[in-house]
Order: sequence, then structure tokens, then C-alpha cells
Amino acid sequence: MRLTIIGCAGSFPGPDSPASCYLFEAEGFSMLLDLGNGALGALQRHHGLYDVDAICLSHLHADHCLDLCSYHVVRTYTPQGPLDRVPVYAPADAPRRLAAAYGMPEEPGLEKAFDFRTLGEGTRRIGPFEVTTARMNHPVETYGFRVSHGGRSIAYSADTGESEALVRLARGADVLLCEASFLDVPNLPTDLHLTGRQAAEHAAEAGAKTLVLTHLVPWFDPRDILRDARTAGYEGRIELARSGATY
Repeated sequence: MRLTIIGCAGSFPGPDSPASCYLFEAEGFSMLLDLGNGALGALQRHHGLYDVDAICLSHLHADHCLDLCSYHVVRTYTPQGPLDRVPVYAPADAPRRLAAAYGMPEEPGLEKAFDFRTLGEGTRRIGPFEVTTARMNHPVETYGFRVSHGGRSIAYSADTGESEALVRLARGADVLLCEASFLDVPNLPTDLHLTGRQAAEHAAEAGAKTLVLTHLVPWFDPRDILRDARTAGYEGRIELARSGATY
């Protein structure tokens, strides 16, 4: 299983990375987790534009889903004609919300390009991957993921505040891609995002082997997020997500 970080900027694209997007590949099958604003451009550096086999959207905030509108153009208006529909696993309201973002009526919406499938908690097969989802602690319906293949597992927090569900999802994972949006300062809002320290605490409790800090909001220095994470006593490897990095 190969993971390529396409975008790891939080809330909006930064100068060095688009918003959230992660490419998983195994056995010739490719799956995207999230497709945030700016990600479609960077994706083309690492993968064939027409070669995505499945897409999962953790939630419907723009920095995690908006480039699906652009990808509809790609798959509908190629010079060779429309491509086969791609399965999109997403919260139930995704077809309506994304059609509104694109500026088209709800019918026919984006269904010419995508086969929308309602996401919920549980485990399913997507291509060669075993994909487990759990509800995260965020103001809108949001799912974290655990993707497993060939005896390896990668957990992804999506956006979340502190969450026991995330700890369970990441139990023993080889890699935990965990959001770290906030600096560790007093009076932070609850049930929204994590600090680097909180991300490392979740990784430690889960026993994840490597922690990759992601959803890095461009107005903070990522070195400060990394510094905060190193105060938590987590004994595994910690690194900052970077657009183009592979695992």
C-alpha cells in the first residue's frame, strides 16, 4: 500500500500545499481520501488525471471536498467524451451540496461523473482496501478512516476535536495522519480541531507507530505545531505532512 500526500493545508490552500487530499494505491487501484480546494492540480504531478478508481469525502467543508466540482468537468468533458462514473463515498447530502457549489440544478447534478454512495460508520471493501469509518468530533457530519491492506493500516482523523473514536480507529496503526490545526494556547474552542500536543496524545493512546501531523493551517508556523506535539510524551516517530511525501 502506498500513500501520497497531495494536500495537507488546513482550512484553505497554503503557498506550498493545497487543501486536504490523500492518494492511496495498491494492486493497480487508486483511491482518494478527500479532494479539497487546489488538490486537483497537485494530484496531476503524482497520478493520471483519469485514473482515480474511488473517492471518499470525510465531510462537506470546502477544504475537503470542493475540487470534486472541478473533477466533474474532467470526467464529463474530455475530448474523448465522458468517462465511466467514479464511486464517491460521502455524507448523504453531498450530491445536493456539491451541485449547489458547482452552480447546477440538483437534477441531474454531478451524477454523470460520480456514483454517490452514502457514507456511514462501519467497515467496507473499496477495491483492494478494507476501509473502516467512524464519526469524528466536528460541527458537521465527519468521518475518520482506517485504510488497511497487506497487513498494514493507515488511520486518518479528518477534522476533529478530542475523540475516543479516533483512538479506537487508530489502534496499532502503522501511520496516523492526524489533524493539528491549533497552536497549544489557552481558551481554544472545543469539539472543533486538535493541537499538535493533542494529536500526539491520541497517537500515544492508540499505540500508532508513526504520527504525521496534517491539516496545517497556513497562518501558523508548522515548526510550532511540531514542537507542541513533542511535549506529549509520544514515543513514536513524529513528522509534518508535506505535499508530495510518500509512505
